[in-house]
Amino acid sequence: MSNHAVEIEILGKLTRVNCPPGQEESLREAAQDLDNRLKEMTERTKVSNTEKLLTIAALNVCYELQQVQNKKDNNQDQISKRIEQLSASLDEALNLSK
Repeated sequence: MSNHAVEIEILGKLTRVNCPPGQEESLREAAQDLDNRLKEMTERTKVSNTEKLLTIAALNVCYELQQVQNKKDNNQDQISKRIEQLSASLDEALNLSK
């Protein structure tokens, strides 16, 4: 399976991007999300320099991704602690029943 080009539009500019088969819709949704973010930032900040807009958008996306990763890591830590507690309780209950 080889990649094929998918045409997306961001800030009114068409771009062809290679995409793995079956991922076209996800790519289009990501492009639409980016386009919406950039348009919203343009209106909110009055920044019109595309490079600045893309830099700010990239930072925002990286920040959001970092927040999600931190939450996932925190949840994983809590799950691990709870599993250890349950295991210790189970061991204690099994030892009492002997």
